[in-house]
Amino acid sequence: MLEDLKKDARERMAKSVEALGHAFNKIRTGRAHPSLLDSVSVNYYGTDTPLSQVANINVSDARTLSVTPWEKNLVPDIEKAIMKSDLGLNPATSGNVIRIPMPPLTEETRKGYIRQARNEAENARISIRNIRRDVLSDVKELLKSRDITEDEDRKAQDDIQKITDSYIAKVDAALADKETDLMEI
Repeated sequence: MLEDLKKDARERMAKSVEALGHAFNKIRTGRAHPSLLDSVSVNYYGTDTPLSQVANINVSDARTLSVTPWEKNLVPDIEKAIMKSDLGLNPATSGNVIRIPMPPLTEETRKGYIRQARNEAENARISIRNIRRDVLSDVKELLKSRDITEDEDRKAQDDIQKITDSYIAKVDAALADKETDLMEI
């Protein structure tokens, strides 16, 4: 029973760390990366469709993305969608290909992105702590119903705290990597 609770806690905490990785991918660094456009949706025959489902997204060079729509009539819609996104990108169209140059990051925008990254990391930590709280309440319920002894309860609490600490350390390491990445010129 306790092992199932610990396993569940590990799985849920790992998902929190994974979600943090996805959030970090949306915070742009000075380099071009196709995942920057994951949040962009295009109006495709009346339906909002993710950009990756209506076009190929490639990295032309370190600071340029190229988007090639599968249908030529989508070019203006894709351009509008990229401009409307809060990414601060200005696409340039040449025929069927939309080129998106990554503007160089200023010191001010870097600091803003670092604040955003820290906020995402704190949200991940809060999520991990909430998982710990839920699992510890389940352990307390087992103690109340006399399914486990007080010694097992104490040991389970220590184990769950160790699991929590290890996942929070992973969040801190990911944040440190992202900050280093953002401050790179």
